[in-house]
Amino acid sequence: MSDEQAHAVYAQARLGGRVTRGTRPAILVVDFCCGFTDPACTVGSDLTAEVEATNRLLAVARARGFPVVFTTIGYESNLRDAGLWIEKMPALAELALGGHWVDIDSRLGRREDETVVVKKGASAFFGTNLSAILVNLHVDTVILCGATTSGCVRATAVDLLQHGFPTLVPRECVGDRARAPHEANLFDIQAKYADVVSVDEAAAYLEGIPARAPAPAA
Repeated sequence: MSDEQAHAVYAQARLGGRVTRGTRPAILVVDFCCGFTDPACTVGSDLTAEVEATNRLLAVARARGFPVVFTTIGYESNLRDAGLWIEKMPALAELALGGHWVDIDSRLGRREDETVVVKKGASAFFGTNLSAILVNLHVDTVILCGATTSGCVRATAVDLLQHGFPTLVPRECVGDRARAPHEANLFDIQAKYADVVSVDEAAAYLEGIPARAPAPAA
């Protein structure tokens, strides 16, 4: 089936509606930790362009006082907290708690008041208190960035929908190890779970909302 045929089939099934955007957004940056943004790590790849695009949105969000939340993946040395996932992706063992690969990529300039959620699975919600964090921040819309598009980004997009958070996924701000799974999963996310938009559209959305009192820089 060609791309055009796939789009036609999905359109006939009335997939791909737009979510209702709120006025209290947050940026959720999933797993832009060094282990995923540095190709020197076995599970990593060069996501320089995606990090730079995400920085554009972070600058707008920080200037306007909108919250930013990061996630990373980290495991104990005995890997007993890794569950079954370690069998499918043995290289995840390199993401040791306290190690460099678990650190948020320094190019993102994470501030002291920006929460980092340490997760063990694909979705940023699985086994974490992310939902409570977003509710406590009174968030009603999430801009989802990070890696990988076919893994943790997709899993998190599904759970954002299921937890009731309208979500935008700027395509320039998410990345994967290969183009085919990246594009296929963006197609599916747009059809069923979130609005896949340009980074320009995401920035314009943020800039169109009245600013909140900005948090002090770290």
